[in-house]
Amino acid sequence: MQDDYSGQKLCIFIGDTDKHEGRALHELLLEVALESGLSGGTVIRGREGFGAHGEIHSMKILRLSENLPLVLEFIGRKEKIDKYVQRIQPMVKEGLLTRTDVRITKFRSED
Repeated sequence: MQDDYSGQKLCIFIGDTDKHEGRALHELLLEVALESGLSGGTVIRGREGFGAHGEIHSMKILRLSENLPLVLEFIGRKEKIDKYVQRIQPMVKEGLLTRTDVRITKFRSED
């Protein structure tokens, strides 16, 4: 079965050591996305990157524990993305969010 609809792709750029109330921020954001009914989500760990402070964070041998970049990508209908962003704003102290209009095609097994 196939389902087509308009929606948005939300990308959230944070660090892998970022926390909210003692919890790993990326895990919390993923849980909230699922609870919010978004269509899908993925956490991607970057090898290198830089952010608002202008420092390059790298996966070099001596620096494995550095605050490496994470990108969280979510897909969903615009209305659900809007509500999700409002819900997570107090949790994200530093980061960047981007939103892109997309056409979503969802494939599902009929089993």
